[in-house]
Amino acid sequence: MKKKFTLEIASPCSENFDKMIPNSKGSFCDSCAKNVIDLSRKTNSEIARFMVENKDKNICARVKTTQLENEFVYNETSRMNNLKYAAIAASVLLTSNVVAQENEPVKSEISVEPTHHLVGKIAINQAVQELISIKVKGKLLDSETHRPLDELRYPDLTLNINNEPTPVKVNPKTGEFSIPVILSKDSKELMITVVSNDSHLSKVIPFDAKSVKRNVFQQDIIIETESMVVTQVYRLGGIRANFIEEKKE
Repeated sequence: MKKKFTLEIASPCSENFDKMIPNSKGSFCDSCAKNVIDLSRKTNSEIARFMVENKDKNICARVKTTQLENEFVYNETSRMNNLKYAAIAASVLLTSNVVAQENEPVKSEISVEPTHHLVGKIAINQAVQELISIKVKGKLLDSETHRPLDELRYPDLTLNINNEPTPVKVNPKTGEFSIPVILSKDSKELMITVVSNDSHLSKVIPFDAKSVKRNVFQQDIIIETESMVVTQVYRLGGIRANFIEEKKE
């Protein structure tokens, strides 16, 4: 059975997640003495499974605002169905083995080498897309000053390339960054996302695999800081799943 739902944080929290103490279950918030689960770095399928398995619990979490706009789908199968399918599979396998043994031909000493004749069109295998693992290194600079972004105005600056799950921090003093990326060798561009608290900016920069030296693509990123969009990237607070009832036809 498929379950569909959306996420909701009815009462957002203003606590700073980055100042909480990480632990094996998430990050501990001193203000409410609870663990906060970071769902912002999980895939949609991981979030769907987590929310369904914890739907009756009081969960405090951090999510991206874009995740609150998503619709999640979870395929739920009952334990009885799983046991039933396992029993059927075991029965079919046992029957197949018995029939195979009964129909097994008697081996003889005479062997005839078969001749094979293939007639038809020749299939051409399509080329497999070649992936490369590289590091993108350089400096993030302000287009106006050609210096690193102002640390006071843009604190906790991070950089993400091609929507990789984990953004990388940018050195606030030098603007330097180093990001591991896996991409197609035929890629012609990289999608860059710069985030600082509630501000973010996305832009595309050209990429040429021939410019990669020793698995490193050296490229400074110049941005217009006045184009930084102010929006709330993350939200924090008690989270719940609003399940969507399927309409019966």
